Amino acid sequence: MWNEKKQTSPPADSGRAVGFIIFFLGVGTLLPWNFFMTASQYFNQRLTAANVTANGTSGVTTEDYNYDSWMALLSQLPLLLFTLLNSFLYQCRVTPRLRVALSFIAILLLFSLTAALVRVDMLPDTFFSVTMATIWFINMFSAVLQSSLFGEVGLFPPRYSTLFMSGQGLAGLFAALAMLVSISSNADQSSAALGYFITPCVATLGTLLCYLLLPHLEFAHFYLNRRSADSVEATQELLSSTEDKKGLNNNAKDHEANGKFIREQDDNQERSSVLDVFKKIWLMAACVTCVFAVTLSVFPVITVRVQTVYTDIPAWDKVFTCVCCFIVFNTMDLVGRGAPSLVQWPSKESRLFPVAVLSRLVFVPLLMICNVQNSRLTVFRHDGAFVTIMALFSFSNGYLASLCMAYAPQ
Repeated sequence: MWNEKKQTSPPADSGRAVGFIIFFLGVGTLLPWNFFMTASQYFNQRLTAANVTANGTSGVTTEDYNYDSWMALLSQLPLLLFTLLNSFLYQCRVTPRLRVALSFIAILLLFSLTAALVRVDMLPDTFFSVTMATIWFINMFSAVLQSSLFGEVGLFPPRYSTLFMSGQGLAGLFAALAMLVSISSNADQSSAALGYFITPCVATLGTLLCYLLLPHLEFAHFYLNRRSADSVEATQELLSSTEDKKGLNNNAKDHEANGKFIREQDDNQERSSVLDVFKKIWLMAACVTCVFAVTLSVFPVITVRVQTVYTDIPAWDKVFTCVCCFIVFNTMDLVGRGAPSLVQWPSKESRLFPVAVLSRLVFVPLLMICNVQNSRLTVFRHDGAFVTIMALFSFSNGYLASLCMAYAPQ
């Protein structure tokens, strides 16, 4: 019998190799978004320099291009559209392994293109157009990559999903630290930017190799193939039941008809189960959408425009945005993502949970009245006020988003 042959107890995760790989895969999924977001200073400076070169005057400013706004829009729109599209790819039986591998390769090529363009002189309009196209396509593949990997990681025990999300949190901190090293180096701007964009190329290649290694580990092989084994077992049981009830002969046509019937039944079950699940998790889905909508409404579009009051200290002025905006945000977001493993409050049934999510709206005006460049709304001028608000803003983002992801499957 099948039940006697299949392995029921999972092997050990030797050396926690699978846990490390899944954590590293989490890092790889958010590298595209974080590296382009953190590099806003580089892109804005290059657009300014290109304008000066093209027009012979510094009268044209980067506000004409609104890089940060366009970057946010052209990052999140393909993430939304192609995450939805990925569900159709699933129904079309495009294997997750193929989707993930092709997405990693495409992201690697696009990062390589971005690194190569550092040394290429281009007109500002051309550079802006190429950059926006790269951002669109790299986030398109990133959407397919993320949703596919979430599905595969979901086959493992719950703690591996936590490792995956922790890796995603570390991706932002990794990008921010890479930018800090790039800014602080004594190299010229072109060389520093080249080193910065080569970093995700190496990381993406390493992530791809880790993903290809994963199925060859005994522990991962057990969980990745368990679903298909269960599906085969269920199919055999259904075939046996159908044959017993209808007294079918064991000929090829009968098996083919039964197989077709079962596949249609599975497809209908998949479609209905998606709707049933959404009816159960709609509140958590709405909450996590609200969490990220509030975050993306001001980060990084508004937060990168906040200036230090210590402009007379060039060294601090140079790294202020990288440290106080990106490093503070990603550090506290990572802490927030890990906090639910210690405490989960409010509970999923509590009315305070949606209230806590909606209360994050207060951060929008709070960040807008910080020391934003060319703003007349400034109330909090000191750097400490901005850092405090950013720390609470980012911690609540990671904490509430993780709670939503933990409560929804329950």
